[in-house]
Amino acid sequence: MSLAGDLSAHGIGGQQDLPISLGLAISGAVAALVISFTILAVAWRKPRYDAETSGRPAPRFFQRLVAGPWLTIVARTFGMVLFLYTAFVAVFGVDKTINPIFGIFFVWLWVGIVPMSLLFGSFWKAISPVRTINLVFARLVGSDPDEGLYRYPERLGYWPAAVGLYAFVWFELVYPYMAEVGPVRLWCAVYVAVMLLGGALFGNRFYENADPFEVYSTLVGKLSIWGERDGVLLIRSPLANIDTVRIAPGLIGVVGVLIGSTGFDSFGESPTWMRFLQGTQVNGYLLDNLALLTFCLGAMGIFAGACMLTGVHTDQRRSDLPNAYANSLIPIVVGYVVAHYLTYFVGVGSQYLILASDPLSNGANILGTGNWEPVAWLSYHPTLLANIKVGAVIVGHVIGAIVAHDRALRLLPPRYQLTGQLPVLFAMVGLTSGGLFLLFSS
Repeated sequence: MSLAGDLSAHGIGGQQDLPISLGLAISGAVAALVISFTILAVAWRKPRYDAETSGRPAPRFFQRLVAGPWLTIVARTFGMVLFLYTAFVAVFGVDKTINPIFGIFFVWLWVGIVPMSLLFGSFWKAISPVRTINLVFARLVGSDPDEGLYRYPERLGYWPAAVGLYAFVWFELVYPYMAEVGPVRLWCAVYVAVMLLGGALFGNRFYENADPFEVYSTLVGKLSIWGERDGVLLIRSPLANIDTVRIAPGLIGVVGVLIGSTGFDSFGESPTWMRFLQGTQVNGYLLDNLALLTFCLGAMGIFAGACMLTGVHTDQRRSDLPNAYANSLIPIVVGYVVAHYLTYFVGVGSQYLILASDPLSNGANILGTGNWEPVAWLSYHPTLLANIKVGAVIVGHVIGAIVAHDRALRLLPPRYQLTGQLPVLFAMVGLTSGGLFLLFSS
């Protein structure tokens, strides 16, 4: 079983498995956004979502389950077992792409964190092994894991998580030796070391802002039905839940990296970019680095610029608007992930579930999955696959437009509540068209 190509190409396919014309897909997406904006402008004139009042208490069974210790113990145990298994195969497994660490790191964690967070909320926070280790250390020395030696600097906000996410996507998309065990092992070791040091210095507040996987999971989890207020488990509509995203410096950086890196992933596999790299005398590794940085900064810059091109209250700073509106990009991130990684997650993820039963590649079958077959059903239904991919991008942008509209009604002065949204609408049209173009060209 050869997985090196799948790890680098992600198996998303391009025009060959998207039997829909590019022009039709983009036209439909733009029309959906414009029509949505028009309907919202006419029928949605007051903000509808408020974190202080939205949602209703979950049924008592779920309240007791979440409040009790057993769910926490099960989640923490699952996270630590997966962590110890990953450490084991990283140290003792073969240095080939059949080593399960590649599936755990690039597929189950990076892609799987999205569906798990959509289903359960902040999934990574619940199972986080670094939180568990920090908790154990705190108990041993008699300290509070929520409180570190210092107070976390509020001005840093989510920026450490944005840097961590960029470090991951750089490693996955640009670093030439990402298919070797040694570099993956080193990346994971540095991640764990930084997280444990940060937890000791700043407590659990550090993980809420700086753990790239926890921040990613928490943001995506805002599109689930699960919320919380004053310690009470709530059931909310995803639109109401996403309004509760904590606004802090660097939020636009996090979503910009997520959107920009996905765009670069498609662009980097396109025939145009491949031909350019082959025909230039400039080092391809350097060009890939510059391209990834350009895509991430471009996604941030386009949206931030659009948010700032609007009227504001006299006591409001334009520079605060990008982070205030950044929650509207989260549905777009999820739409891109579905469109870009669906076949990769199902196909390659199932292959690694088989390989995980043989951690040392010596013929063992400890999980009982060694004789299973990879799931390739989606690849044999190109029309369905095309509809899912294009639909995910369009639905993500339409939901993002709804979230941005509701936020604008609360943030903007009355005379700018409609015209002030036009730059954001134009930015979303550009992101939608660009995302579909890259999806088709890869």
